[in-house]
Amino acid sequence: MVMSKRTIILLSLVGLILVGLLATPTILRAIPPRYLARLPKPIQDIGAPPQTVAILPTVAVTADLNRLLSAGTPTAVPLPPTNTPQPLTNQATATPPASPSLPPTFTPPPPTATLVPLPAAARLEGITHQFQEWNNCGPATLAMTLSYFGIRTNQKETAAILKPNPEDRNVSPAEMAAYVKTQTDLQAITRVNGDAYTVRRLLANGFPVILEIGIDPPGEFRWLGWYGHYMLLVAYDDAQQQFWTYDSWLGTSDEPLQNADADGRDLTYADLATYWPHFNRNYIVLYEPERAAEVADIIGANIDDATMWQNALTALRAETAAAPDNAFNWFNLGTTYNALGQYEDAAAAFDQARAIGLPWRMLWYQFGPYEAYYQTGRNDDVILLANVTLENRPYFEESFYYKGLAEEAQGNLKDARQDLQQAADFNPNFAPAAAALANIQDGGS
Repeated sequence: MVMSKRTIILLSLVGLILVGLLATPTILRAIPPRYLARLPKPIQDIGAPPQTVAILPTVAVTADLNRLLSAGTPTAVPLPPTNTPQPLTNQATATPPASPSLPPTFTPPPPTATLVPLPAAARLEGITHQFQEWNNCGPATLAMTLSYFGIRTNQKETAAILKPNPEDRNVSPAEMAAYVKTQTDLQAITRVNGDAYTVRRLLANGFPVILEIGIDPPGEFRWLGWYGHYMLLVAYDDAQQQFWTYDSWLGTSDEPLQNADADGRDLTYADLATYWPHFNRNYIVLYEPERAAEVADIIGANIDDATMWQNALTALRAETAAAPDNAFNWFNLGTTYNALGQYEDAAAAFDQARAIGLPWRMLWYQFGPYEAYYQTGRNDDVILLANVTLENRPYFEESFYYKGLAEEAQGNLKDARQDLQQAADFNPNFAPAAAALANIQDGGS
């Protein structure tokens, strides 16, 4: 039987349609969920990945957790390793952020018992909002913030330095602050252990503040699950008990993806208290160099790294004792013990956070467990967590980096070189990977 030309064409078209339908889920699942969410609901349903893993792998806890919450635990001065590459400069590692540039004779003031009175409301004017492009939360938020100072840039320009690979899912606060210091005439500082009073006082004095915060996406986007996010604070009002934010993903209105209301998206004081601790109350402040002393005065004792981490430890011990089932409290405790160089305590705190349950995206943004486990010789745990984080999303140079360090420690130099090279190739600006790779090539076989 000979098919007609029309039949052949029709069958070919049907075949192409079937191939397209079969391939569509794979194509759609390659799109980051926050962008998939902007497509019509039927397409979202096709592309939504099966959520077989909701949390990071758990672990048995054997440490004395009460000891971690005791004020009697000794502190240590953070020191770089003597025979390994220096850990990442990040809020979640052993190397704290640098202090701001201060006048040579300026001494940070001691904490005061009486708070400086603040205006009941304040707002920053002149900020140009930008909706983020592909994986561009950090670069877009930083470009918005720079517009307050009259610096007309855009997220493509900031991203070219902050994250050369557009697939990079994360830009750290330390990288954001470094961009400001090296690419502009401004200064920036990133701190942990923030509080609502401090950021309100900064806003009231004309300093923009970027928060690193956890979010449960609103409404129709809730299926996406927990994310880490940057928000730019633009105003507050004590009478309404809320801040307003410019959001690179959701816009400046409480109607997602719209800018109908330029006042900003609501962030209540209560929601700040809930979601900001997901990132150890981390914040970034931008300012003119001549105003460094003002910033230091507002931040107070936490302007000093050692004091900041010790204050964070004191606060977190109390918070964790009061809410021992909160995984984020334990994670922050681990982050803080890392910064103090107490890696065994850090590892135990991270173990408890994992045992309670952490969002599966947690290591997209904060890398403290890698550091603690690596420093305590738990290289199998480093590799396990890196593999889980990189599965289907090989977009995190930090995960490749720590996995490479762990493999090197196990004597697996071939895989170590491969993973460290992956980190260096993915982000050529990521200096720790290049240093670790050179260390293997110089000293290993």
